[in-house]
Amino acid sequence: MSAKAQSGSQKGNTGGENFLERLLSFFTGMGDPEAEKKRQLKAIGKDLQRSRFKFYRPKGQEALPGLARFFYEIYRVTAPAQVLLGNAASSGALRAFVIESFLSKEQLALSERLAESSILERAKAVDLKTLQDEVKNTLNTFYAVFDGEKIHQIDTAYNTLLSFINFINFDFYFLLKKCDSSLAERSFGKAPKFEPINGDYVVDDLENFLEVLVPLDLEADWKRIFQALRDYRNTDVIQLEAWQKLLPALAEVRKSQILELIVRHIKKAPGWMPQPRYPNERIVEPFLQKLKTQVETLLQRLVQERRNAKIDETAKQVFGTSIVLRMKNYTEKANVVFAKKMLGGYTQAQALNYLKAYLMDYFKKDIRELVDLLLIRGQWTTMVQSQQLSDGYHALLEVSEQLLAFDDSLADEGELGSRIRTALMKSDRDKEQIKYLRTMLKDANDKALGLVTRAAVNLIAVGRYLKALIEDHERPHHEIIINWKELDSAASRPLKEWLVEVYKKIYYMVQLLQFYAKEEQAG
Repeated sequence: MSAKAQSGSQKGNTGGENFLERLLSFFTGMGDPEAEKKRQLKAIGKDLQRSRFKFYRPKGQEALPGLARFFYEIYRVTAPAQVLLGNAASSGALRAFVIESFLSKEQLALSERLAESSILERAKAVDLKTLQDEVKNTLNTFYAVFDGEKIHQIDTAYNTLLSFINFINFDFYFLLKKCDSSLAERSFGKAPKFEPINGDYVVDDLENFLEVLVPLDLEADWKRIFQALRDYRNTDVIQLEAWQKLLPALAEVRKSQILELIVRHIKKAPGWMPQPRYPNERIVEPFLQKLKTQVETLLQRLVQERRNAKIDETAKQVFGTSIVLRMKNYTEKANVVFAKKMLGGYTQAQALNYLKAYLMDYFKKDIRELVDLLLIRGQWTTMVQSQQLSDGYHALLEVSEQLLAFDDSLADEGELGSRIRTALMKSDRDKEQIKYLRTMLKDANDKALGLVTRAAVNLIAVGRYLKALIEDHERPHHEIIINWKELDSAASRPLKEWLVEVYKKIYYMVQLLQFYAKEEQAG
């Protein structure tokens, strides 16, 4: 037989033997999952033996020093970054930094104008309406910067960065310590002495490492990323040259799937696959929403601060102080209990404190004396005008009585107060009582606002007539009261000054009450 024929015969025999082996395997292992699993594991073991990466010895399932040295080289490069970026994945500052890195100088200037410090500085120079309009326009212009393409670019860049952060924050030291118990954390002066160890000790670590290795974009623009991280932390997070030398080894290990094979062999799970942690964060829309909320909250705070400042200033014109506490039951102190039940409580407490103090301490004394002098001893040209002043004055006296009765009704033994107290006690075990409390509080607040509104309306009416009387007092020929000289003589103080003082007090008190009436109407 020729050499060629013999060769062909050998090939034919080999093929026939392989065919017979497969046929025999088919019949002997048919329907036996365990046999197939053993066959696959045997094949994995052969692949591992042939691998140029000396990471693992299938016989004995040993993790070799070569595997530890692979992780040690990564650890040497990434250890400094673990300290600097340990909490970066949850950092709002990093998200903002990434977003700002995609903005032009003009767009960054818009962002600066929306910063709290810039808005507060601008608030010193313009009125609130102008400021609100300016901020709204700036916010709209800034929003327009973020079209679909830019949002995609930013989110993609941030997720690439997150993959890197997840990778460097892998606990390399925990794994390496198993291979050399004398290894010191983040200390690279002494060469480690790695020993072979049972693969079971590191299989979980390998699984976790693959979760962060697989998503890592090894072809990313690392120069730009590291420069951005340097700007973020004001120092080099990782040495670019060392990282770039590491990338080819990471790429080869990932491409070879040597780590996957090791895990499958140790776990005796030929079908095992890693579960990569692919970040899928969307940071632009939450960033913009947070910015909008912060800006709107700041503007509301400015409005409230200016309103409070005006209230304090006006209260001082009336009472000489901005702190007035006269109500006994309808109070801010009572609201502490309601707040624990997530209820708004008494919303007009401050307004009623001012109103009660004015009516009891001033109106019923100085104004009553003045009005009595004008109505009883004054000679009016028409009864209609005196009657209108009298009606306004008596309406305010009625408000005063209603205010006292209203406050008393809220006492623990009062008609409304006892019901509120009972509902509060039952509210923990009967949630329907919360609805009942809301209804009672709304009724109480509506009554309080009604008192404030009626007082303001009638003070305006009384003030209007007093202003007309001041003007009439100055006329050479009086048109409303014709006996001013007699009234001047009967008055306990200079009448003109008295009229002006009372009118000013009424004017400021009306302004004070209107702050609360307007607030309620706006709500």
